[in-house]
Amino acid sequence: MNGERILVIKLSALGDFVQATGAMKAIRQTHPGARITLLTTAPFAAMGKATGWFDEVWSDGRPAWSDLPAVASLIARLRGARFDRVYDLQCQGRTNRYFQLLWPHRPPWSGNAPGATMSYLEPDRDQLHIQDLWVKQLALAGISDVPSPDLSWLVGDAARFAIGGPYALLAPGGAAHRPAKRWPAASFGDLAARLLKQGITPVIVGHGAEEAALARMILAAAPGAVSLVGETSIADIAGLARGAALAVGNDTGPVHVIAAAGCPTVVLFSAESNPAMSAPRPVRPGQPVTILREADLADLDVDRVWAAAGGLRPAG
Repeated sequence: MNGERILVIKLSALGDFVQATGAMKAIRQTHPGARITLLTTAPFAAMGKATGWFDEVWSDGRPAWSDLPAVASLIARLRGARFDRVYDLQCQGRTNRYFQLLWPHRPPWSGNAPGATMSYLEPDRDQLHIQDLWVKQLALAGISDVPSPDLSWLVGDAARFAIGGPYALLAPGGAAHRPAKRWPAASFGDLAARLLKQGITPVIVGHGAEEAALARMILAAAPGAVSLVGETSIADIAGLARGAALAVGNDTGPVHVIAAAGCPTVVLFSAESNPAMSAPRPVRPGQPVTILREADLADLDVDRVWAAAGGLRPAG
C-alpha cells in the first residue's frame, strides 16, 4: 500500500474527535506506507498533527455554503489531491455533498454517502454507538481491528499546577447553546464539599467567562477547591486526568478527553443527548466509566451522583 494517498475526514466536535481516535489509529495501521491527510477544522488541526498519524492536516474542511468561492476551492483541492481512498468519519450531509461534488471522478469512499463504494447504510446505523458504527463502517473497507480511543499522544504539563494529594476533576461546563446539558453549579458545589470532607481536592476545569462563573459558585460552596478554568489546554486536561482519583462532569468535550485518558469517570447526561450512541467508554482494563441520565439534570440528586462516585473514590 506504499504510495497510496488517503484522506480522513473528521471536522468536529471535541468529544467526537476523541472518540474517532481509535478509528484514525486503525486507518494508519492499515495503511502504514500511505500519505494520509486529515481534513478537519481549525480548532482540531493541532490535535490532528499531534497524533502522529497524519502526514498533512487541512483545516479548511467546513466552509460556509454561502461562501461559494471557498466551497469551490475546497472541492478543487480535493480533486487535485487525487486521493486513492477516503474515510469519512464525520458522515454528515455536508461530507456526503463533498462526495457528490467530486463527480465524475469520485474516489473509493468509506462513510454513509449514497452511491459510495464502501458506505455502511444498514438500518441500525442510527442506533449504534459511534464507536460500534465505525467498526462496522471500516470493516466494509477491509479494516478489521479498530481499537478504543487512544490519547497516548496527548501530553500536557499537569505538573505545573502542583496539586498535592488525591484530587478529583469536575467539569461543570458545556456548550453555551445547550444549557440543558449542565448539572446545576449548586449541585457541583455540594459534591465538591463532600469530596473535601473525604480529603480529596476538587479541581474544576473548563474555559470561558461562563464556566469561570460556574467555578466561582462551586468555590463559594466548597472553599478549598481549586479552579483551573481558563488555565489548561486540552493536553493539560488529559495530563491531569491521568493523575486524578476520579472525575465527574457533564456530557461535554473535556469529559470525553478525561475518560479517554483513562480516568475513572462519572458522566452526566440529560435528554439532550443519548448515551447509548455517544457516551465515553473505558479505554483500559478496570477503568470504571459510569453513566447517569436524567431528562432534566436539575432533577439529578447529589446523593445519586455521590453514590456513583463512591466506588471510584480512593479509600481513606
